[in-house]
Amino acid sequence: MNTPAPRNARVNRTVQGQAASDGAGVRLTRVIGGPALPDLDPFLLLDEFGTDRPEDYLAGFPDHPHRGFETVTYMLDGRMRHRDNHGNEGVLVPGSVQWMTAGRGLVHSEMPEQEEGRMRGFQLWVNLPARDKMTAPKYQEFAPERIPQVAPAPGVSVKVIAGEVDGTAGPIVQPATDPLYLDIALEPGVAWTHDLPEGHSAFAYAYEGDANVGEGDEARALPSRTLAVLGGGERLVLAAGDAGARLILVAGRPLREPVARHGPFVMNTKQEIMQAFVDYQEGRF
Repeated sequence: MNTPAPRNARVNRTVQGQAASDGAGVRLTRVIGGPALPDLDPFLLLDEFGTDRPEDYLAGFPDHPHRGFETVTYMLDGRMRHRDNHGNEGVLVPGSVQWMTAGRGLVHSEMPEQEEGRMRGFQLWVNLPARDKMTAPKYQEFAPERIPQVAPAPGVSVKVIAGEVDGTAGPIVQPATDPLYLDIALEPGVAWTHDLPEGHSAFAYAYEGDANVGEGDEARALPSRTLAVLGGGERLVLAAGDAGARLILVAGRPLREPVARHGPFVMNTKQEIMQAFVDYQEGRF
C-alpha cells in the first residue's frame, strides 16, 4: 500500500497584533485574545512585549490572580521577577521559559528586575481541560542553558521549548495539549521544512524579518509582527526573506470544550467563573 504524500500546511488567515496595555500599564502587542482572533483552541492569548523605554514596562504586573489555565512566559531580553502567594519566587532571564499551571488558583506578580535597557518576550495562555482546572498550581521553569538549540539544516537554528525537532525534545511536557513551541531563526533566503503534530491547532508569528509559508503558488507572505493561523496539512515549509527571519511556531491539541472566561479566570461555565471570584475574594487562592 502506498503511503499518501504529506500535505503542505497553508495559511488559513493572518492577524496583525494590536497595541494594548496590561498590568500596571505595561505596553504590549496583543496577537491572540483581541477582536481579530479571540482564541485558537487551546490558546487563549498571545502577547508580545518589547520596548527599550523603561516607562513602558517599569510598573510591571503587580499581584493578580489566575485560575483554570496555564501561562507561558518566554524571555528574549531583560529580567523579570515572579512571586506568588504560595512562596514560589524566581527570576526569568534572557532565553528562559516559565510554564506556570495556575490550576485551582494563585496570586502572583511579575515585575521587571531592571530600570533601563530592553525588555522583550512573549506570554502565551494555554487552556486546561475541565478535569485539570482545579489541579494544584505548579511551575515548569527552565534557564536558557536547559533549552536545547539545534541546527536541523544549514542556515537554520531552532530553540526547542516544547515538542521535538530531529529527535531533540524540549523540556516542557503537558500531556493535555501535547504542545509544540519553537523559536526559529532563518538566515536570509533559507528554507526549512518541519512536520506539525497531526490534528493540532498551529500558528507561526514572525517577530523579526519576514518569511514565506508554503511553497510554489500556495506560498503566502508572513511579514514581521504578523501571525499566520495554519491549517490544511502537517508539512510546514518556511522560507526567510532577504533580511532573514525569527519566528515562533506553536501548536497544541485542541480541547474542544466550552470556554467561559472573565479577566484572569478561564473555566467551562459562567457558574464556575462566579465561584472563582468568590473564592478569590474570600482568600481561598
